Amino acid sequence: MSGPVPAGPGPGGAPFDPATVRFGPDGLVPAIVQDEADGRVLMLAWMDAEALEATLASGEVHFHSRSRGRLWRKGEASGNVLRLAGLALDCDRDAVLVTARPAGPTCHRGTRSCFDEADPPGGAAAGGQVPAGEGFAWLEQLWATIEERARSRPAGSYTVELLDAGIDAIARKVTEEAVEVLMAARDDAAAPDGERVATRAALAGEAADLLYHLLVLLAARGLPPAVVVETLRARHAAPARPSG
Repeated sequence: MSGPVPAGPGPGGAPFDPATVRFGPDGLVPAIVQDEADGRVLMLAWMDAEALEATLASGEVHFHSRSRGRLWRKGEASGNVLRLAGLALDCDRDAVLVTARPAGPTCHRGTRSCFDEADPPGGAAAGGQVPAGEGFAWLEQLWATIEERARSRPAGSYTVELLDAGIDAIARKVTEEAVEVLMAARDDAAAPDGERVATRAALAGEAADLLYHLLVLLAARGLPPAVVVETLRARHAAPARPSG
C-alpha cells in the first residue's frame, strides 16, 4: 500500500488528529502496534512528529529510532514492513495505537510478535511458518453492526428484516445456509486440482452467509457471541475423556 491512509478514531470516536498528540518532553510518544487481523499486539516503539507525519503520508509505519537518533521505517532493511490500517489515541492522548497489516514477522528475531517466544516449536527459527491471524477480530465489527441495526431498526436493512421475521425464519435461513455450505464444500472437493478458484470462492461465500445468519440468530435471542466463545474455551481446556 502506498499513499495516505485514513486514520482511525481517537477518544470518543473522534477522527484522529495528529495535532492533538501529547508528546513527552523528549518529543516522543509510545506507539503500540496491533495486527488488524486479530488484534495481536506486535511491538512497542516510539514516534515523534516526523515519524507520525511519514506514517500518514506513506501508508507504512515509521518510528523514531532512539538508538540511531533518526527516522526509521519499519522493515526498511528486512522488508517486513507494517502497512497502516489505522491510528488512534488513548484517553490522555499520550499514547498511540497503530493498527497495521504486517508483511512478514514483526520482531527482528523472526517471530510474529516481539512478545512471542524467541524460538517456538515449529516457528521461524525451526523452518516453520510464522503464525498468522485468521482475521476473527473483524467479526467484532460485524457483531457491532448487527447490534446497532437491532437497536436503531433502520428502514431497508436486511438484518432488521430478518429480526422482524422472527426466530423460526432466521433459523430456517441458518439451516439453508448450512446446506449450501455442504453443497459448496462437495463441489470444491470434486473440482480437479488447480481448478478450484471458483469453487473455493463459492465455499467462502456460503460460509460467510452462514456466519452472518448465525450471528443474527444469536442477536435475536440476546445471546452474546462471547458466551459461545467461552463455551468453546472451556471445552478446549477440559481434560480429554479416556477412551474405551
